Amino acid sequence: MIVKQYLMFILYSLCASVFKVAGTKSKARRILGQIPITQNVTVVEGAIANMTCRVDYNDNTSLQWSNPAQQTLFFGDKKALRDHRIELVRASSQELTIRINDVSLSDEGLYTCSLFTMPVRTTKAFLTVLGVPGRPEITGFTKPAMEGDVVTLTCTTSGSKPAATIRWFLNDKEVQGTKEVNATGKSFTVRSSLQFQVDKRDDGVAYTCSVEHVSLSKPYMTTEVLEVHYAPHLEITHSLIIPQEGQYFKLECVSIGNPIPEPVEWSKDGGELPDIERMIVEGRELTITTLNKTDNGTYRCEASNHLGSSSAEYILFVYDPNALGQHGPDHALIGGVVAVVVFITLCLIIVLGRYLARHKGTYLTHEAKGAEDAPDADTAIINAEGNHVHAEEKKEYFI
Repeated sequence: MIVKQYLMFILYSLCASVFKVAGTKSKARRILGQIPITQNVTVVEGAIANMTCRVDYNDNTSLQWSNPAQQTLFFGDKKALRDHRIELVRASSQELTIRINDVSLSDEGLYTCSLFTMPVRTTKAFLTVLGVPGRPEITGFTKPAMEGDVVTLTCTTSGSKPAATIRWFLNDKEVQGTKEVNATGKSFTVRSSLQFQVDKRDDGVAYTCSVEHVSLSKPYMTTEVLEVHYAPHLEITHSLIIPQEGQYFKLECVSIGNPIPEPVEWSKDGGELPDIERMIVEGRELTITTLNKTDNGTYRCEASNHLGSSSAEYILFVYDPNALGQHGPDHALIGGVVAVVVFITLCLIIVLGRYLARHKGTYLTHEAKGAEDAPDADTAIINAEGNHVHAEEKKEYFI
């Protein structure tokens, strides 16, 4: 009987322990299920931010959202803060989702979701607001710029958060600028500058400022084209390499300058063109319709703009086509000289070959020392020093 009571006591104790452990685990799961779950949110300034708080277990206790200033936004489905931008999306025992419309930089911060149990359980979520940079502006352009001037171009963009990145492009080639970042409240103003001395090669070059930022799907760009004024430079081109009497001949005054140097003035030997009927000027071109010996001389073109003037000269010599034919190269003579050179070369090759053939077998071996005075090859081998016994074995015959 005593044993039976003892066994019943042990069984009761075990059951109590099992129920106690199960209750403890259930309570632990309930406590973990009452911890609010949130996520950090990142939005672009002016967009919509949805803040969601969830719990896995709730015994009819209310959820609450508070802003970074610890002001209550919503307590369950009850709106607590008078801000028309903040709306309720969903409210239940296990979820509280609110919407913040037209988000501004001042909305950024740490938001708190609270479950009012005993004790109160809270979880925080950070709202990040990206400041969109303004479209870039380029300043410092002087239109036109003069060759030799020092120009500073500055590209500016404001309102970015974090600070935007500015890149410069010279046509399609990237160049480095000097960056400056200044904080303006919660956003940044970014400037980048380029300084250079203007060259005539910069005329017509496009300078592009590109603004890149995490809030932009593609960069903002702005472009300015540099106009450079510079003094003229002239060159004369001609249509014939060897001008001859009776030919049509053209000279062109090629000018480089901005503004374009004009008008172009033509002269010959320091004076006016002598024959305006044959010498026709059209813009930058001087055409002589029919060349003759009287056209020989120095031709000069001049042009200017407000930065200076320039000139170029060409010396014309008109050839007599008949004289060129009489004094042209004598092809028969050239052919004869070439033939003689080839003949002499062949003769030298033949003589050298015969010489080498005659002296092909002339050499001395160790066995034939001093045998060069022998009357014939057989005697030389027989008389070779130290080889009388084996003379017949070391004979060399020359044919």
